[in-house]
Amino acid sequence: MFTPFFREGEVTDYASAMKADKAMYGRYFHGMLKRGVYLPPAQWEAAFVSYAHTEKDLNIAIGAAAESFRDL
Repeated sequence: MFTPFFREGEVTDYASAMKADKAMYGRYFHGMLKRGVYLPPAQWEAAFVSYAHTEKDLNIAIGAAAESFRDL
């Protein structure tokens, strides 16, 4: 289970999560979606990795994340 928050410093509580850059998350979300990786549309939800995901699935997601981060 994971959720990226785009901000300086750690997210340790609700107040620090609220300081995250929501627009940047939106750009990241759409970058991943464009590359075929479906994430929650809001930072307040979590993405999950399970045994159903193959090594190929994970490599695709990692590649999509790297490309999406570069686009930010």
